[in-house]
Amino acid sequence: MENLDVMVLRTLRDWRLSGRRALLATVVRTWGSSPRPIGSIMALCEDGSVVGSVSGGCVEDDLIYQFTQAYSGKSQDKRLPSGAPGFVKYGITADEAHRFGLPCGGTLELLLEYDPDATTLAELVRALEAGKLMQRTVRLADGNATLHDALGPAQLTVDAVELVNTFGPEYRMLMIGAGQLTEYLATMALFSGFAVTVCDPREEYRASWSVAGAKVVADMPDDVVTAFAPDRRSCVVALTHDPKLDDLALMEALGTNAFYVGAIGSRRNNESRHQRLIEHFGQTEQSLARLRGPIGIYIGSKTPAEIAVSVMAEILAVKNGVTLPRDMGVANAKNGQDIPANDAGANVCAPPHTVD
Repeated sequence: MENLDVMVLRTLRDWRLSGRRALLATVVRTWGSSPRPIGSIMALCEDGSVVGSVSGGCVEDDLIYQFTQAYSGKSQDKRLPSGAPGFVKYGITADEAHRFGLPCGGTLELLLEYDPDATTLAELVRALEAGKLMQRTVRLADGNATLHDALGPAQLTVDAVELVNTFGPEYRMLMIGAGQLTEYLATMALFSGFAVTVCDPREEYRASWSVAGAKVVADMPDDVVTAFAPDRRSCVVALTHDPKLDDLALMEALGTNAFYVGAIGSRRNNESRHQRLIEHFGQTEQSLARLRGPIGIYIGSKTPAEIAVSVMAEILAVKNGVTLPRDMGVANAKNGQDIPANDAGANVCAPPHTVD
């Protein structure tokens, strides 16, 4: 599944290039609980087609009803939505919050842009597909939109003059090793909106790969990391337990801007990896500070599927800027516990009786 924002903008571009009327809705403010964060977008076509989300569904339903009525000429005021962008609030009262399925006390404000310029949308989509981070500025007086390269991710801002929203290319995940755990993790990453690449030079592992939508490559992992060129919207996860495959790839990844670099393994394996990289590859504890391991959050996992859940949860937490409590980390949670090594973040290939 591709990045949702790119999907919305691409669909909106196609509607506008084909001459159809459409609007772009953006969450610009929230009060209390809100089902979607600030910056979330959805597009609505004159025929009622919708892509994206600004709430749990009821706000979308209301927008579809209101504006398809207007587009069809059935609205009481008979006016088609057009002109300068406008603001609309949902959930101002408790009754409205209940009606629109918003959490108790939740209110959200949307900016509605009517018939965004197709040429500018096409330019934005091309830039995002090329992997660029883009800033889109909308002048509230007339809806004119301009584009600029963004220096880094940024929160949406809005004032009396303009709205500024930053859009980035899709998040990417590179996994080393095409085993069973990788299949579960790849599936979760895909439905979480990551573009997934799996690297494994071992033909016997690639031959049994069964997850559609993930790109599988056979080159050596360190070369793949170099070609992958991880950026701030990328993560690299080593899952083979084989130092010949994992170590060089991890060192390459640590030299990039990847927001997450980690490797599967028990605490003992993780310590051995650090010692090996320091003694034989000139690394230091400082240069290895970004290397995560054992990866995942501690949920007592003992199966590949559950371990994948724990790893994906940690990756998403890091992506979203959430600091996890120390007692949720595998190593900290297991201190003083006699737990089999094949739990979250441990060597799932180890015999069941093996302990740290």
